[in-house]
Amino acid sequence: MKSYKPIFLASANKHKIEELRQLLHPLGFDLKSTLDVENPEEVEEDRPDLRGNALKKARFWHEKTGLPALSDDTGLEVDALGGAPGVYSARYAGEDASYNDNVNKLLGELKEAADRSARFRTVIAYVTDDDHYFFEGVCEGEIIRDKRGEKGFGYDPVFVPEGYDQTFAELSGDEKNKISHRGRALQKFIEFISRSSPQRR
Repeated sequence: MKSYKPIFLASANKHKIEELRQLLHPLGFDLKSTLDVENPEEVEEDRPDLRGNALKKARFWHEKTGLPALSDDTGLEVDALGGAPGVYSARYAGEDASYNDNVNKLLGELKEAADRSARFRTVIAYVTDDDHYFFEGVCEGEIIRDKRGEKGFGYDPVFVPEGYDQTFAELSGDEKNKISHRGRALQKFIEFISRSSPQRR
């Protein structure tokens, strides 16, 4: 197995960190995150798009730690809502909203909608001393009318990926990672970093 320099995951979301660890750790990555930092500063996600938020977070932590930094921002785009909640997905029902609050608001907004098509979109930003890079992953699907499943997080209980009968919250972690927006974006990153010899020990 190849061994790589440590990479800093610019996230305090335990679910997201674990999901990324499952994909990266077996490949030889030594991972750090904001959970390893005492009293970490919170980076405000105030950019108008996913790319801007991901880059802002990765750049902040790269400058703070000196490590190559990886960050992502994810949005759920629902066609019947004109692409909402999009960049506001994590705070759709308010700044302190829980996952359940956001899902309930979404289901309420779609109560009368016949078109349930939606997609998850993830943009990963990777910042090094020399440059920054973006990797995007998209997973098409639809929003169902009732929550199903106990796994995953966020909108997973109401999102059924294209070609499947189960929600993200009903799929195993391995199954979800193979087809998810974040998994697809991260695979592009892995392919990139595997070819980037300067990052190897």
